[in-house]
Amino acid sequence: MMKVPDTTAAGLVLGKNRGGIPQKYRLFLMLLPFIILTALFAYLPLFGWRYAFFNYRPGIPLKWPDFVGFKWFASIISSPARQAEVLRVMGNTLAISGLGIATSWLPMAFAILLSEMRNIRYKKLVQTLTTIPNFISWVMVYSFAFTLFSVDAGLVNRLLIDLGIINEGINFLISGEHIWVKMTAWGIWKGLGWGAIMYLAGIAGIDQELYEAARVDGAGRFRQIWHITIPGLLPTYFVLLLLSVANLINNGMDQYYVFQNAMNKETIEVLDLYVYHLGFGANTTNGIPFATAISMLKSVISLTLLFVSNMISKFARGQSIF
Repeated sequence: MMKVPDTTAAGLVLGKNRGGIPQKYRLFLMLLPFIILTALFAYLPLFGWRYAFFNYRPGIPLKWPDFVGFKWFASIISSPARQAEVLRVMGNTLAISGLGIATSWLPMAFAILLSEMRNIRYKKLVQTLTTIPNFISWVMVYSFAFTLFSVDAGLVNRLLIDLGIINEGINFLISGEHIWVKMTAWGIWKGLGWGAIMYLAGIAGIDQELYEAARVDGAGRFRQIWHITIPGLLPTYFVLLLLSVANLINNGMDQYYVFQNAMNKETIEVLDLYVYHLGFGANTTNGIPFATAISMLKSVISLTLLFVSNMISKFARGQSIF
């Protein structure tokens, strides 16, 4: 029996798709822009790692007579002064990252509180106000902090003086006391609402029949949260927690750069900020090669932590995180 060709519009479109680019190549073409962006901004900069093996001077091209091998890597442990600096910076980095991991449950708790709000308009208002800070640069955050805590015109100092609690303004921003806690608090304020979005999506994905069955059995709102919502969110939380552990020494520099000053530099200088100071703010002529060596070791440690976290995930949860 002869097959009659489909001359409808849908048939022509399907025929064109069948005779055009295969499905697997179309999917590859859709991913190609993201692959290019990843190659340009994630892998192409790795070409700069070669500076760690030369006596590089800014503005002078690299030459083989300047090749020094692993000199800058060895100087990390061979020089007592360098070793003390790196240990101090690593201590700051691990302390601030550790506080971040210790408070990583706050976005999940905040998402649960938002989901329990019955007033929809108030819920949307709170979620919007807590998400907006994520899109504000750290420069603007510091400006906001200066408005609140400056010595002369700060709102907090004026309020404390008017209440008679203090006699003169306190310079909260320049002090290095409890700087790790302060930086963690600013980070929570900036990212709490944004971090809760993923957990809100997880709550929306929980089967509502579980809540209905719990209500039939007489469970109140707290018991529903404890026995249904939290267990439903724990897989997401543990994946994000393991990724945070893998990213333990990569806590950025922009926040600490804007809050640093001469009084708190010793305790606020994290690894990324230290690399920046070595490469662009140091007076030494060999700052860039040594900064590159530190950055390379940081990448190796981060990659190692990622694989260790993946092994922990396989052992504890039976699932890989990548």
